[in-house]
Amino acid sequence: DVQLQASGGGLVQAGGSLRLSCAVSGATVDDSTIGWFRQAPGKEREGVSFLRNRESRTVNADSVKGRFTISRDRAKNTVYLQMNALQPEDTAVYFCAAARRRVIISSLWATGSFDYWGQGTQVTVSS
Repeated sequence: DVQLQASGGGLVQAGGSLRLSCAVSGATVDDSTIGWFRQAPGKEREGVSFLRNRESRTVNADSVKGRFTISRDRAKNTVYLQMNALQPEDTAVYFCAAARRRVIISSLWATGSFDYWGQGTQVTVSS
């Protein structure tokens, strides 16, 4: 079975950086579409950044473009989310998700497009 283990969250001041990790087992990051979502209190879960299987091109939400970078390490079978210039509005629980297929770009933003989810890691940005 596919399992995702997210880690790396924490408390950081505005303008700071964090790197989230998503360790994948039961599937390879190269053959899967991997995404990062976040959910702030009282809000719906929203897509942040995505890597589709066997593509180097990334897909990012407008709110994080130029600040967040998603990447994969094939040797470690891990996907990362480097978050720079963090702002208080980035505060949320961050989840990684996977689908064992190529998800079309228009469907990346839908949580239902992903079959497997990690447990979430809290990111808190103080002003």
